[in-house]
Amino acid sequence: MPVPTGGRAARGLRRLTGRIVRAGLPRRTVRLRLTALYGGLFLVSGAALLAVTYGLVAGAADRPPTVLQQRVVTVDPGTGAVTGGAPPTSGPGGPAALDAMDTLKQEAQRAVDHQRAAMLHTLLVQSGVALGLMSVASVLLGWIVAGRILRPLRTISATARDISATSLHRRLALAGPRDELRELGDTFDALLSRLDGSFRAQRQFVANASHELRTPLARQRVLGQVALADPEPTVASLREAHERILAAGRQQEGLIEALLTLARGQAGIGERHPLDLDRLARDAVAATAEAARERRVTVRPATGPAAFAGHRALAERLVANLLDNAIRHNVPGGTVDVTCGTRAGRAVLTVANTGPVVPADAAERILLPFQRLAPGRPARGARAQGFGLGLSIVAAVASAHDATLTAVPRPGGGLVVTVAFPAAAEPVAGPAAEPAAGRAPKPS
Repeated sequence: MPVPTGGRAARGLRRLTGRIVRAGLPRRTVRLRLTALYGGLFLVSGAALLAVTYGLVAGAADRPPTVLQQRVVTVDPGTGAVTGGAPPTSGPGGPAALDAMDTLKQEAQRAVDHQRAAMLHTLLVQSGVALGLMSVASVLLGWIVAGRILRPLRTISATARDISATSLHRRLALAGPRDELRELGDTFDALLSRLDGSFRAQRQFVANASHELRTPLARQRVLGQVALADPEPTVASLREAHERILAAGRQQEGLIEALLTLARGQAGIGERHPLDLDRLARDAVAATAEAARERRVTVRPATGPAAFAGHRALAERLVANLLDNAIRHNVPGGTVDVTCGTRAGRAVLTVANTGPVVPADAAERILLPFQRLAPGRPARGARAQGFGLGLSIVAAVASAHDATLTAVPRPGGGLVVTVAFPAAAEPVAGPAAEPAAGRAPKPS
């Protein structure tokens, strides 16, 4: 059914009127709403106080005056003597005196009533004027106070508006009492820190991946070109070329996995769960037992309960990388001591291995990505010596868990690495608090 033209015109006029009215109204900001709330509360409370005061004064004025004694006073015109006594009830002047007294009482009552009404009217008018003036003052003061209270929010809004992906290092750093607004600013700063860490981890991952994958990809391309350039290829030569290409691919896969783990650790962690460092250490020792036998290295665990809160996969990678690094950079017949326990309320893991002498100035350098101790070792590609990311992943994961990482040279050769995690809020009690780990992660 078609809509009448008049109905469409009426609806269009209503929409246009609504837009004009909304355009003329001021923007309903939080400051304006707080000011209206302050002014409204003051006006309501002031009106209630005025009504209570008016009622009390009116009640007090309605009370009859207290009469101590009624007497008729007579003044002698000749002598001026004043005589008084009980009002005469008989005689020629008795009734007239009573009428005069009644008239006087009525006039006095009318005067009292008029004075009472005038007093209440004056009270109402003056109190109303005072309430109006104080309401205006309360609105002005409410506007000022609301502006001061909301000033940190304006700072947060302006900073958030100016911050981009390239300026995530900026912080609010709000001063003042530790109230809700200060807590909001600190939470915003913590969010910026996490975002900054994530962006830096992404940029570092891209830089590391492009730098480290260049040589393996070039070698893989050369292997394929050599196989294709052979004028008389055989099955054996092609198989050898394919096996070498597959080995290079596996090496790239391991490198990419290590880079992803490094980036994940540098980006930080969100939700944390109760974990048992003792169990993680025992699982890692069992997983690296075969590698230790192949290198003739003895692993000596001495673990005890040590609860902390963290990310399970990253914590497993940290422990596995520490053990793998201690076994890989060891000497035949060497040892690896793994100790775990609680110290000063913190879950502490220490891995000490024998091996080559580590210079004192190199202990911190080897915690950086792609740093190797011996200059004679290949810079890239030799899987037996790793990718140079093992301890850097340990450092990144420890930082993500707010843990303290120290690496000091061991007397006689080797390295002692200690990781101290903040203790968990609740103790870990059996498998219910910690899901089954399964197989330990492959070290990087």
